[in-house]
Amino acid sequence: MPLLLLQAREAVMQHRRPTLRAHGLSDQQWRVLRVLAEPAHADGLETGRLAHEAHLLGPSLTGMLGRMEAAGLLQRARSPEDARRSVVSATGEGLALAGLLRATIEGQYLELEAHMGQPKLAQLYALLDDLIALHPTEDGDVGAVDDGVQPARLTEADA
Repeated sequence: MPLLLLQAREAVMQHRRPTLRAHGLSDQQWRVLRVLAEPAHADGLETGRLAHEAHLLGPSLTGMLGRMEAAGLLQRARSPEDARRSVVSATGEGLALAGLLRATIEGQYLELEAHMGQPKLAQLYALLDDLIALHPTEDGDVGAVDDGVQPARLTEADA
């Protein structure tokens, strides 16, 4: 099963990667940017929380943040609560890129839905959510890993 899940991820990502690469982003950088572009994170996230929400290991995140900061996609600042911690937020350029990529990725999900059909796609999301719920992370989080956005027509009631 793990191999099938990896193959399914790669099947989806093979259509998304050219779009990301055209904008100079790796899969992992997109996950970071996608998380930072969420309205709930407008004030930024501490690096540990960002690593968790982007499903990355801390050491992987460190170098990536430097490259993304140099590219003007994000900025880092000291936490006002604890000067030992950094808070990362998307820049205007990063938010604009995330918006552009979300629109493109949304189109890719609509193509997937057209090929699979909305009922099958909804079933797939529900089955994946069930599988994830069987194995929560150490902190109890059962959120799904995703590199983009769900189709606009797929609601929570559908999943």
